[in-house]
Amino acid sequence: MDEQTVGVLLMNLGGPDGPESVRPFLYNLFSDRLIIKLGPAFMQKPLAWLISKRRPPKSAGYYAKIGGGSPLLEITRQQASALETRLREHGDFRCFVGMRYWHPYIGDTLEDMYASGVRRLVVLSLYPHYSIATTGSSMASLKEALLKYPMDSVSVDPWYSHPGYIDSMAEVIREALREGTEVVFSAHSLPRSFIEGGDPYVEHIMETIHALEKKLPAMSWRLGYQSRSGPVKWLEPSTEEVLERTAAEGVRDVLVVPISFVSDHIETLYEIDMLYKGIAEKLGMELRRTESLNIIPPFIHALEALVLGKARVKGWA
Repeated sequence: MDEQTVGVLLMNLGGPDGPESVRPFLYNLFSDRLIIKLGPAFMQKPLAWLISKRRPPKSAGYYAKIGGGSPLLEITRQQASALETRLREHGDFRCFVGMRYWHPYIGDTLEDMYASGVRRLVVLSLYPHYSIATTGSSMASLKEALLKYPMDSVSVDPWYSHPGYIDSMAEVIREALREGTEVVFSAHSLPRSFIEGGDPYVEHIMETIHALEKKLPAMSWRLGYQSRSGPVKWLEPSTEEVLERTAAEGVRDVLVVPISFVSDHIETLYEIDMLYKGIAEKLGMELRRTESLNIIPPFIHALEALVLGKARVKGWA
């Protein structure tokens, strides 16, 4: 690799790759005050240790239901490979994967990139909707790593309304939508205090939904938030509450769209496909889920456009 190589860093959350990884993964997750504040700052790590000690058997049970570990790393690597194939038509691009809370960590990936000669960096967060708890935390980790491994870097802006992303989402919804279906958008929840403090996450989610409404004008929809954890007030209503209200109104066909996720992982494969599907059945409804974006061509093309846009601003493509 030479100095003309453009390294593209795809950042995501990460997930345990086996039962033995669940506890350290949870510790890393709950140690981050940008995700959730557990009491005063000096208590964050002790409380994270306590949570990570108590929760692993339960969490490991969920992962066991989807094969024993998270598929997120493998899917992200597939996305990186597919994206690199597209980008190499435009220049010397190499794509890498860095995770926030489990291997390969963002800092370790940046070290590998630097050692291989990469000095030009395009950063792509795989969270479409910005939050300090997701992209913000990952960028903080990246900023720290760049002090050790300096590169000329540029970051892709939040892409919640990017035409390619909207088209990709509209396509998977359109394929699953049928007459009489009620769409339930399910976004990862956040502590309410984040939004009250100015975090734009909910605003970004709503802009995505409104853009999808223009593509799918006949779509009837609701919004819920999933994956609460910890003793704080979370965004409402929960996806489970939305399902209960929807059933009470006589709806019998529900299509869940995991709007803040671009890859399959525990929240889609267990929480939606198993937990929420079981709840829906008990409520007398059929619950289906849209295909995750993963590596479908329109989505990879969208990522290509996002990266090229920033690379061209820098004169790298």
